[in-house]
Formats: sequence, structure tokens, C-alpha cells
Amino acid sequence: MQSPDEVWDELHEETSKAGLDKIMELQGFYVKSGQMAAANIGNAFPKIWQDTMSVLQDECPSEPFEVVKSIVESEYGCDLHDVFETFEETPIGAASIGQVHRATLKRDGSKVVVKVMYPGVENTFRGDVRTIKMFCEVAQPVHVAPLIEIEKQFMTEFDYVLESQQLDKVRKNMMAAEIAGDASKLCAIPKPHLDLCTKRILVMDELNGNKLVTELKNDMNRQMERMNHSLEKFGGDEEEMQKSFTKEFALGENGPTSDQYETLIKLLDAKRRAVNAYAALYNYSVGLLPGTKRKEYQGKSSLPINHAKLIDDLLHIHGHQVLVDGVFNGDPHPGNILLLGVEEGKPQLGLIDYGQVKTISKEERLVFCRLILALADDDKDGVVKALKEAGYKSQKMDEDIMYTYARVAYDEDNETLTQGKHIQLFMEELHDSDPVEHLPQQYILASRVSILLRGLGHAVHQSRSVAKAWRPIAEKVLREEGEL
Repeated sequence: MQSPDEVWDELHEETSKAGLDKIMELQGFYVKSGQMAAANIGNAFPKIWQDTMSVLQDECPSEPFEVVKSIVESEYGCDLHDVFETFEETPIGAASIGQVHRATLKRDGSKVVVKVMYPGVENTFRGDVRTIKMFCEVAQPVHVAPLIEIEKQFMTEFDYVLESQQLDKVRKNMMAAEIAGDASKLCAIPKPHLDLCTKRILVMDELNGNKLVTELKNDMNRQMERMNHSLEKFGGDEEEMQKSFTKEFALGENGPTSDQYETLIKLLDAKRRAVNAYAALYNYSVGLLPGTKRKEYQGKSSLPINHAKLIDDLLHIHGHQVLVDGVFNGDPHPGNILLLGVEEGKPQLGLIDYGQVKTISKEERLVFCRLILALADDDKDGVVKALKEAGYKSQKMDEDIMYTYARVAYDEDNETLTQGKHIQLFMEELHDSDPVEHLPQQYILASRVSILLRGLGHAVHQSRSVAKAWRPIAEKVLREEGEL
């Protein structure tokens, strides 16, 4: 007889695949919706749904090369090979709005990637969003305000000239803060070739890496194999393997901290060096004898990746963008986050896709800094005051509901906070108890950033309070403005 969990898993397998098939058929905005499931928005989606929908991040159906070639030549008014020395016909990624090809520039041999927008996609998106918004106005009014802001931001994705300028601005901000740059920095952001970008073509330097989530899963598999475990041993259940990994090192329910990872990495690196020293001694003595097999050396790529530090780094990077620069990527879903330098043993985040960049004013930044500080300090009065400053309005202005809304929207989500309910149901109940009349539009994408990064943290067993992670940044900004 099947257990309840097994019954649910079967149901999730069946329904998630049916959902994916329908999304692939409809395309447009529905792909974005599937990406939200893959990103585990609000920790609301079972792992089966996350895995099924993950293909939507960069493995959507692509257009034939003939279509891509005609778009490129139409935009440039010349033959494709007048601009590119090489142009790979098979895309390396395909998402909701366009697909990406590797290429080499004819003028200087630079290795680049070229993002090409699908024909007719803008009209499809506009129609989809209009339909979904009309539905929500009738059935789920709590989602209307976020949809209006998201619609506004999504529409900026249909101009790659604008996206290239946004990419360039964020990149320069991050480099000025010494957050982005070479392998010694927290992240790399690709440089756009502005003179080659048009409304439907975006050309930028290539970042060599795989998706962060993929690399972290590969890393966990490597470490479990090192301990003579394997995914097969756990019946293909990654959750159970993660629990075993955590138990093996007594690293806590939420996975190891950054310091715990560093301690483990140092121990294993010392062991690796000892093994390599023995291998060198053997290879240059016994190994020189005819017919003797030489021992292999262990590279740095055999060491674990510090998962906790990467989540901490992502939070710091985006906290700086929101609270210091006031110019931030509103769509840091897992498909837009790469991990570079794994083979060299120097993992570094690679951040791509700047179609949804939001700009907020200095005054708006300072209000949000005050809100983050109040959330981090569990200061209910401060949270309510900051929300009112931001422009939040509801029918009753119930302070308990305002405080809970702010926690879920900007800080954290857990079963205690949501009373064990699915986050969508919980948010709808909040709305029913005290209907929202006006949400601060300027912070909706900041909330999206918080929710997306939290979802990624949940997925790799590194849950975080965003407010606590951003507190030092907010405090520094407010101190510099003489508010502390």
C-alpha cells in the first residue's frame, strides 16, 4: 500500500507534466509563470514541480536558425557574417522572450553571446497579461497590484537597446563598488557591446559557467560519492540525500553555515594536499618503473563548494543594488544566475539578463532602508510607520496584518509565519481580512527580488531572513544620511 507521500508524489508528477505541456503550448507570459514555480516563489512549490518547470528557465522550444538569421540580417541590414566571424546555429539557451547563440565578432575575434528576440512575442505577452489581469480582478484581486507593476516592467524586456543600457549601468555600479569584476570579486556581469545592440538583438561577452542550482546539485553528488554514497542509494530522492549530507557533518536543519563550510573545506583541502604529496612521491619513485600505473592528483575542483557563502553573496549583491544604488535587477531567478570557475576551484557568481531593471529614487531607498531595519529588529511599530511612509493603504489599516504582510513580502517565509498554510492561500486570507487599497508600486519588484532569492535559498537548504542579511547595508546608508 502506498504512503500518503507517495500518492502525492505521483499526483505531482502527473499534474506538473500536464502543466508543463500546456505552458509549452501557450508560450508567452505563461512561461514566466512556470519560471516562478521553478524558482520556488514563496517556498510554495513541491520539489517535483520545481524540477519539472526548471526547463522553462533556458530550455524552451527555440526558433529554427533560418528565422534567427533573417532577424539578425534584418536588424543589421547586412549579411550575418559581415558582423560575426562565427555564429553557432544551435542555441545554448531559449527562454520566454528570446534565444541565445554563441558567436565570435568579426572585428576583433571577441567571444560573445547573441540574444535574439522571438518574432511576435511582444503582442503575445501583452495579450496574456491583459487576460490574466482581468481574471485576477474578478477572482483574485490581491494579485492585481503586483501584476500591474510586473506588466510595466515586463514590457521593458521587448527593447534590447534598453536592456543593454540597463546591463551596462548595473555592471558599472557593481564594478565601482568592487562587487563585480575579475575572479577575485563576488560576481561577474557580462559587458554589452552597445553599438551592436538593436531592439531585437543583444550582444554581450560570454560568461563561461553553468546554472548555479545545477552546479550545487553536482557538488552535492560529488561529496556524497566521496563518502561512498550515491543518489541511487536514496532512490533518486535528492531531499533524502541532502538530509544525509547534513547529518554526516552534524550541520543543522538549515544546512551548514558559511563558516562550517569553510572549516570542512580546509580539512578536506589539507587531506587533498597530503594525498597529492604522496602521489608525487610515488610517481617519481615507484611510478617510474616500467608497467607501473601513476597515481592521479586531486584538483581543487574536488573540494566542496560553499553553498552558504554563495547565497550570502547573492543577498549582499542584490541588497547593494536595491539599497545603495537604487538600480536593481528585478528578476534574479535561478536561470539568470550562473556559477563560474568551478573547475579552477574558484567559484564565482555570474549574473545575466537585465530586462527587468527597476530604478527607485533616493527618498524611496531611504524609506525602504528604514523598513528593512525595522523588520530585521522585529520592530512592529517601525515596520508599520515605514509602510505608511511608503504609501501602503488598506481598508482597516490593521497593524498586525500590515506587519505580517511586510514580513512575507520583503523578509522571510516559513510555516510558523504562514501558519502552515500555502503562501498564496495565506496572502489571500490576509487580503480578505483587511483588503489592500494601494500597494507601494515602487517596492513590488524589491519584494520580487526578496522572494526569488529566498526561494533559491530554500531550494538549496539555505533559508534566510532577507531583512537580517540586508540590515548592515541599510544601517550604513541611513548612517551616511545622518539618520542614525
